Amino acid sequence: MPSPSLEASTVTPSRQRWLDGLMRRNPHDQQGVTRIGARRIYILPTRTGVTFGAMLFATLLGSLNYQNNLGLLLTFLMAGIALLSMHYCWYNLLGLSVRCADAAPTFRGQSARFRVEFWNQSGRRHGELCLRGGECAEVAAGRHVEIDLSVSADQRGLMRLEELLIETRYPLGLFRAWALVRTPAKVLVYPRPAPQAPPPGLAITAAQRANALEAARDAPDQGADDYIGARAYRDGDSPRQIDWKVLARERGLVTKQFGADQSAQVQLDLRQHPGDLEQRLSLLTRQVLDADARGLRYGLRLGPLLIPSGRGEPHQRRCLEALARCPADVADISRFGAGSDPSQSAPDITSQSPFAGTLRGST
Repeated sequence: MPSPSLEASTVTPSRQRWLDGLMRRNPHDQQGVTRIGARRIYILPTRTGVTFGAMLFATLLGSLNYQNNLGLLLTFLMAGIALLSMHYCWYNLLGLSVRCADAAPTFRGQSARFRVEFWNQSGRRHGELCLRGGECAEVAAGRHVEIDLSVSADQRGLMRLEELLIETRYPLGLFRAWALVRTPAKVLVYPRPAPQAPPPGLAITAAQRANALEAARDAPDQGADDYIGARAYRDGDSPRQIDWKVLARERGLVTKQFGADQSAQVQLDLRQHPGDLEQRLSLLTRQVLDADARGLRYGLRLGPLLIPSGRGEPHQRRCLEALARCPADVADISRFGAGSDPSQSAPDITSQSPFAGTLRGST
């Protein structure tokens, strides 16, 4: 059986996109499950099918010219097989149920992995089914299979996978049938982390700093183990206080700061970084990841939006989500309200189908 690769089709990608614009999609229900209907399946011959048809036409002309009854019998037999193959190719998609789950959050420039499920609720087997951009699988009667679909996350924000394209060349590869399936699946794309970022500043007041220095002077050994943050390296700093792990990651010389005051906090602010919005968000993303890796308490300010200091995985996810949903005009973030949850009212950066080759967004 011919390979179901996309190159075997006689339809070019540009023509396929034009055809997709004329076709009806299979809608999904409230649970996100789509059942492919008879009026939303499309079929065309493959390159192999066109060659097979030309061979049948040549055989028919030769048999008529030489009045060869055996040749005519063979021609009509092969034509009947081709028509039967066309019917089974179309029938292979009929009644298939499809569901696509949301993908885990990812960073810009990486690939989002969606999990697509095929359900076969009929008593017959569905032959080889292929997902455009994904894998191929067969679905036995009454069973279901899962296929991974990787989509490039080229823009930060909430990216929606609006539709899937499912195709089959079962059973002989002479015809290609496909259907477009709508899906509510989405993925949140974080900003791309910068390779390195300046050490975040400590949100410590003058009184706290004086108390910490006084406590460290009175009991120099007591606060030596209390790590309160990091700063850029200065001449004369002790080699024992240099963060060698950061230097090994080629992020420059950073000096660890210790003190007896454990209430010191790291404050990350969009105003601390120069450049355009995407560069500043990338630097903040790197600082969030570094602060979380060091176990620091940190807060985040994006214009009027203020996320209180915290630590741990839930706090990291909330900060990264705020960075991902930050609008192009940071002034618009005032509609969130200080301290509010940005996930409830942030702008929605959607995408077209990845098969169209473009994504749309506000960033």
